[in-house]
Amino acid sequence: MKRTKKFIINGTILTLTALITRSISMVFNIYVSNKIGSEAVGVFSLVMSVYLFFITLATSGLSLACTYLVSQEFAKGNFQEGLKAVKSCNLFGLLLGIGSSILIILLSNIISVNWLNCKVSSIPFYLIAIGLPCIAISSVINGYFSAVRKAYKSAISQGLELIVKIIISILLLTYYPLHSVESICICLILADVISEIFSCTFLLILFKIDKSFFNKRYKIPGLQYKKKILSITLPVSITSYIRSGLSTLKEFIVPNRLVLFGLPYSIALSEYGRITGMAMPVIMFPTVFIFSFSSLIIPEFSSLLAKGYKKRIINVSHKIFAIATIFSIIVAVICFVFANNLSLAIFQNLEPAKYIKMLSPLIVLMYIDNIIDNMLKGLNRQFKVMLCNIADLVITISLLYFLLPILGISGFIISMYVSEIFNFTISYLELRKTTK
Repeated sequence: MKRTKKFIINGTILTLTALITRSISMVFNIYVSNKIGSEAVGVFSLVMSVYLFFITLATSGLSLACTYLVSQEFAKGNFQEGLKAVKSCNLFGLLLGIGSSILIILLSNIISVNWLNCKVSSIPFYLIAIGLPCIAISSVINGYFSAVRKAYKSAISQGLELIVKIIISILLLTYYPLHSVESICICLILADVISEIFSCTFLLILFKIDKSFFNKRYKIPGLQYKKKILSITLPVSITSYIRSGLSTLKEFIVPNRLVLFGLPYSIALSEYGRITGMAMPVIMFPTVFIFSFSSLIIPEFSSLLAKGYKKRIINVSHKIFAIATIFSIIVAVICFVFANNLSLAIFQNLEPAKYIKMLSPLIVLMYIDNIIDNMLKGLNRQFKVMLCNIADLVITISLLYFLLPILGISGFIISMYVSEIFNFTISYLELRKTTK
């Protein structure tokens, strides 16, 4: 009962924090979209897809490894061993972050010229390189707080990070001369990097305070857990690299293949921006009410698995699945019926409304699939989750390549449906197999 109460309290705190930050973030994104235009939104989305790929390289599954190892050690009462795992993960994170920074600097000119059609120079990617080591360290500390059921500390950090990012973005967008798409990207990336550095510093301070309660005199060796960390991160990292690379490729395929359909590149970017930068944030906003609890499933299931409580895992899975299904159906109906109202209220125009309505039936699959993935990760099936995601991306990219020149933006929508149905089906079957 104590564990359930703690789970609910942490989940509620995370939900409230996420609700506030997500609301602020949505308002800010609307402000940015209206200020910079849909074409700039499309270009910035492409830059962010590169950013996310290198974040994947920098983090390499370390957050999951930290959560899994610390959950298991703390469940057995081995607090000192858990702290060893955190320090080892941090050392790996620092090395990976620096390596990713060097790599993006070396590849920046190729990305700018060949992938972005010189819409931006190498400068935004140099700025991204500065923040990658901090992001790697932050992911490890977030994994630790998730493991010890103090994810609310990560939520506080994310909230403060968002505030810093918004303040700096508004200042830069107001006073920095926005004479091109590149200058807009530089402002937004710089604000993001500064906020990441702030967040990393804040998390390290919180971790320093928190670990003093578990260990005050014990000296913790640096790479004590390197074999265990590598056994978790290597399969996850390799599949993550492939998945993130394919995901980035998918983002660049969309506007470039739409050109073959007959759309000018700027129009293709605008349509892409309306889907990814406007419609999708509206559709995914309600996830704040369930994804906070979903993130707590990983340490919870890891702990239950370590103790051999298989029946409890099955019972909890049934309850979470039922709640998520009912919630997602309600959200899907609301988005479909009130798409025009939502579009007018949020963006003051009806352009994103058609995409909100088109994508609303996918809400049920997207919401539940995320929860299933976290269940599988908590049951040490993260490798199979990644394999499923890779297969999904290969199918999606193939569809985009052939459908976009023929069907245009409709081909993009069709590929999203095929992708979500495939991903959900495979994940659900794997969960049934795992929990019998």
